[in-house]
Amino acid sequence: MEKEFSENKSPFATEPIGRLIVKFAVPSVIALLVNSLYNIVDQIFIGWGVGYLGNGATNVVFPITIIALALSLMIGNGGAAYLSLKLGEGEPASAKRGVGNAASMVTVVSIVLMVIFLAFINPILTLFGATETLRPYALDYGFVIGIGLPFMMIPAALNPMIRADGSPKYSMFSMVLGAIINVIFDPIFIFIFHMGVRGAAIATVMGQVASFIVSVVYMPRFKTVHLDAPAFRWNGKICGSILTFGLSSFITQFAITIVMALTNNLLAKYGAASIYSAEIPLTATGIVMKVNQIMISILLGIATGAQPIIGFNYGAKDYARVKKALDIALIASEVVSIIAFLIFQFAPMSVVSLFGSEEGLYNEFAVMAFRIFLMLCLLTGFQTVTAVYLQAVGKPVKSAILSLSRQIIFFVPAALILPVFLGVKGVLWTGPVADGLAFILSLALILYERNHLKKTAVSE
Repeated sequence: MEKEFSENKSPFATEPIGRLIVKFAVPSVIALLVNSLYNIVDQIFIGWGVGYLGNGATNVVFPITIIALALSLMIGNGGAAYLSLKLGEGEPASAKRGVGNAASMVTVVSIVLMVIFLAFINPILTLFGATETLRPYALDYGFVIGIGLPFMMIPAALNPMIRADGSPKYSMFSMVLGAIINVIFDPIFIFIFHMGVRGAAIATVMGQVASFIVSVVYMPRFKTVHLDAPAFRWNGKICGSILTFGLSSFITQFAITIVMALTNNLLAKYGAASIYSAEIPLTATGIVMKVNQIMISILLGIATGAQPIIGFNYGAKDYARVKKALDIALIASEVVSIIAFLIFQFAPMSVVSLFGSEEGLYNEFAVMAFRIFLMLCLLTGFQTVTAVYLQAVGKPVKSAILSLSRQIIFFVPAALILPVFLGVKGVLWTGPVADGLAFILSLALILYERNHLKKTAVSE
């Protein structure tokens, strides 16, 4: 028999919204932050142990990990949204099958992606901007990372569903354990065994294996549903719903890959024609994007922490609680965005210096990249929460359009046009152009949705 998880018994329906947001957002932030820090930690140790060419190589490999994360979050966040909505609607049997189908899908997808990447690693690295100078480092790092893709993807997909099941601290523990292992073994492999970028990759995969084990162990312990063998058998309609609900998460992450591939190639092209050469812009901007990913992880953590609360109460038609959860998430995300903006604009060198002891042109370009590319990052929180809110209330098309707008619709044309007139600096100016236009669209969408929510509440 399915466990009871009715509206009356669920903490999503009864606990104060502020307390729920903290309970779910904090572990979610930590889990996503830790996931982003895997690569950042590698960059820091590689920067000191190998140099900026090693960091440039990890930047070239980074897009494949973003593709893997995009697929994982599409399945995991989609499964979490499906679970929350079905529980809110009082359909635990459907909720159970959603979790099982999501787990099955990510397992198959992760293995397929691993095989494709390892089979075509050289042309894929070329696509992501590898120069001949960076290629040997990128191959050393990328081959190990490729082998570990299933161990990265499966826990990344399971953790959103574990959070939605009411166990955010367990999800957090899964990711933190992996990060601790990575941090311990990175310096050992790089500085003691002198394994360079390959050692950093091995430490990363070791941490991912630990997270994988912890996440899989939770599966028979789900509190809201009982997972049995039939739950894992694919159902076309359920899989379609999961992928649709998670489409925004996929677009948000996958678009980063497109942006990085395009940006890397443009930086190499226009950088080679500047005083900076190809490798300095490629490496420095890659670090800027990864540091920005830390901010986005915090924002996405706040948003996904609020997602099950919003999704459950929307399914239960308690629109006052939906509105309050949205408001708190928006305020919290904007506070984080403003703090990040102040750091990037007024203390960029304090961030740059973490990634190795370089000087001259490298530092000059890195500081410029932080200040220009992240000029309007204080608007990012608003867009992130809006996209996840639309996903949580079962409006994936609008969510996908919003996510697509910043990364593709606005960014790509700007990236192709601005460098023609501004050279390598034009690549950096695409960031604020895309952020500003995406904010306008997200503001229009959220104002419409809030008005619709108010009308729906009155009519019911």
